[in-house]
Amino acid sequence: MADSLNCDLKSLSPLQLFERVTEQGEKVRALKAGKAPKDEIDAAVRMLLSLKLSYKTTTGQDYQAGLPPKDLVLINNVTTKEEDEDLVDPWNVQTSNAKGVDYDKLIVRFGSSKIDTDLINRIERAIGQKPHHFLRRGIFFSHRDMDQILDAYENKKPFYLYTGRGPSSQAMHVGHLIPFLFTKWLQEVFDVPLVIQLTDDEKYLWKDMTVEKAHEYARENAKDIIACGFDINKTFIFSDLDYLGTSAGFYKNIVKVQKHVTFNQVKGIFGFTDSDCIGKISFPAIQAAPSFSSSFPQIFNGKENIQCLIPCAIDQDPYFRMTRDVAPRIGQPKPALLHSVFFPALQGAQTKMSASDPNSSIFLTDTPKQIKTKINKHAFSGGRDTIEEHRKYGGNCDVDVSFMYLTFFLEDDDRLEQLKQAYTSGELLTGELKKVLIETMQPLVAAHQERRKQVTDEIVKQFMTPRKLAFEF
Repeated sequence: MADSLNCDLKSLSPLQLFERVTEQGEKVRALKAGKAPKDEIDAAVRMLLSLKLSYKTTTGQDYQAGLPPKDLVLINNVTTKEEDEDLVDPWNVQTSNAKGVDYDKLIVRFGSSKIDTDLINRIERAIGQKPHHFLRRGIFFSHRDMDQILDAYENKKPFYLYTGRGPSSQAMHVGHLIPFLFTKWLQEVFDVPLVIQLTDDEKYLWKDMTVEKAHEYARENAKDIIACGFDINKTFIFSDLDYLGTSAGFYKNIVKVQKHVTFNQVKGIFGFTDSDCIGKISFPAIQAAPSFSSSFPQIFNGKENIQCLIPCAIDQDPYFRMTRDVAPRIGQPKPALLHSVFFPALQGAQTKMSASDPNSSIFLTDTPKQIKTKINKHAFSGGRDTIEEHRKYGGNCDVDVSFMYLTFFLEDDDRLEQLKQAYTSGELLTGELKKVLIETMQPLVAAHQERRKQVTDEIVKQFMTPRKLAFEF
């Protein structure tokens, strides 16, 4: 039995080992707290010591609670083992590969689980309809504990959704819509409450802007989020600058997280230095708190045991690794996560979108003419240098930004496959593929703009007022 355990442990990544040690430690604490029989506690302690030894053998580091292995936590000042290693953290996404980030490597590095065909099929059975094309096409590609969420749903136990937005500018781009479009779909098919955090406090701490400007951006971004079509009776949108001062439950959870995470741990996870302001160091606790239902007593009637599902881009995962580590120690369920890939910049998947560079993406304020010009002029092509070469050798969909954008926004699977075959064979030219993207994005953005015009300040106020939603808890 010991041999099979050792064999099993050898197949685990350092981060998976770290999580096994953490879970076993929680089990030992629970057994002791529950006054379990001595032999049961002793067996659990022996297992814990064995796991810690395996962890040290694998990583060369002693296990420290809340501090994942250093070489696997991507932080903004990390030096990686390979020159072409992707850099991913909540503030930076860098890759030298024209195809974009290697997500299979990232799953291993972060210790999450791949969303495979079995999970997608299980979701389809649970909801009784075809899964969203973001799932079918691997746009949401990784998860933590989605099986638990499906268990809860199948057993008619409640859960809720939490996602967010850092309001760094007045205008959002089409990439910002991805988590919200998917979250809206999840809310509709599972019929659950949703909370949306606007981290205007974070943007004030990180960016060169006033508190008032950050708060104004939060309100403006809320209009774009509401324009995605969320149900006002099932959705609570809140600004940290507003809500923290009014909710004792929210602040209590922030303080509990702050007490159980050390400065050393947040330095290891987020790369903070001694020169960073103390607001940055304490902020991760604020992003963690909406993961716990007791932060919203008006919605959940004070219940503390309702699990949360967080759809987000994978660069936000470090916040929630920390949250999942601390949750059992403050008596809360661990949040589950669904991770999306990054939305590529127009200039290519290895470049970064920037609100200060209007040509790096299609913004939700762009006119049809601006959309056409941006795509024709700036969208990175996977085509050949000449028409003759393109007809002969075909284009490369893996690096072509127009095709990548269509993967996100063209819902018709058959049409997408047809375009892929035609472009790869050389039958479809780059200009023709760009034309398809233009014809897809122009009506999509125009429809969004029309919906946004209907979102008044009064509607924003209603969404952002703490209140009971259309659910009984």
